[in-house]
Amino acid sequence: MNNKEVFDLTDQYIMYTYKRFPIALKNGKGAYLYDYDGNEYLDFLAGISVNALGYSNPAIIKAVKELSEGLFHTSNLFYTLNQSLLAKTLVDNSDLDKAFFCNSGAEANEGAIKLARKWGNGRYEIIAMENSFHGRTMGALSATGQTKYQKGFEPSLTGFKFAPYNDFSALEKMITEKTVAVMLEPLQAEGGIIVPNQEYMQKVEKLCREKNLLMILDEVQTGMCRTGKLFAYQHFGIKPDIITLAKALGGGLPIGTMLAKAEVAASFEPGNHASTFGGGEFITGVALASLNILINEKIAEHAAETGAYFLSELKEIAVKHNTKVKEARGMGLLLGIELKDNVSLSEFGAMLLKNGLLTASAGSNVVRFAPPLIIEKEHVDKAIKIVDDTLTNFAS
Repeated sequence: MNNKEVFDLTDQYIMYTYKRFPIALKNGKGAYLYDYDGNEYLDFLAGISVNALGYSNPAIIKAVKELSEGLFHTSNLFYTLNQSLLAKTLVDNSDLDKAFFCNSGAEANEGAIKLARKWGNGRYEIIAMENSFHGRTMGALSATGQTKYQKGFEPSLTGFKFAPYNDFSALEKMITEKTVAVMLEPLQAEGGIIVPNQEYMQKVEKLCREKNLLMILDEVQTGMCRTGKLFAYQHFGIKPDIITLAKALGGGLPIGTMLAKAEVAASFEPGNHASTFGGGEFITGVALASLNILINEKIAEHAAETGAYFLSELKEIAVKHNTKVKEARGMGLLLGIELKDNVSLSEFGAMLLKNGLLTASAGSNVVRFAPPLIIEKEHVDKAIKIVDDTLTNFAS
């Protein structure tokens, strides 16, 4: 089978909900992917921050094979070991106390919204951020501060207000007696790789303590070593009440979780929230194997070091191509370059793809780089050369 045959099969039978890149991926190794026509691509997207350990990782393959001989699903009406071990490992390496497992980041955010309202005992209003992204389900979508995602699906759920990101004064003025939580990303990924300052994050935490509000951090994309720490909140010297995780947690397989402080988690009682497939023995076993690699092999430290080198190289690119690039920014290995108005983001991304580098957009004019966390400097050098050459040859 070739790329074109896969395209035709997909177009015939799959709903048109994705604007796909014109390649059909077949397999991968390390930081590289290969399509059905035999072309090689350096992957600096990692399935949108999912494949932290790259492709064909031997330890993950071994875990999948061994776990596939055991239980796949039993339902959460019964106790299972791997779910508890995964929760313990997450709790032991964070400032949270209890876990709830589900299947995706959107589900984790839905759980966080429900838990906050249950804890609020009548207070229900959540202040989220402009330009944020929390998922496609109706609760997560209603908490998303980008109207382009909500268009056609109105009315959104009530009880959400939106403050400008990284603007503490504006946030403070929005608090009312109905407010129960502040929900934000410790780095806005889909919003354009926007990094808040430490003072802002610490002021938000202090405000939540003073007003008896929950601080909810969406770490779906920033968690699991992506920013150079196991969790991005650890950069800011804060301790949130709830964090949500997904993407890289499952070693490439679907899983989400919500972590909460014990006194907050205690608001949930049996029947308040559930997930049929959430936290099954198989997927939590794979996630546990992946998490142990991330921790034991010091992947966060590696991501921080490699990311610092990558960012410095991107900043040099921004200076060199200052007529086309506004700036480079980000944390760890979640980075981006903001293009100027004279450069078409879609056309530039297509040229990067043609030249063998997989990336994605973030916001309206940012090229996002979220490679596997196992990349080395030689991968960065190759990516930088492709970006440099593409900018040089791009006719604005």
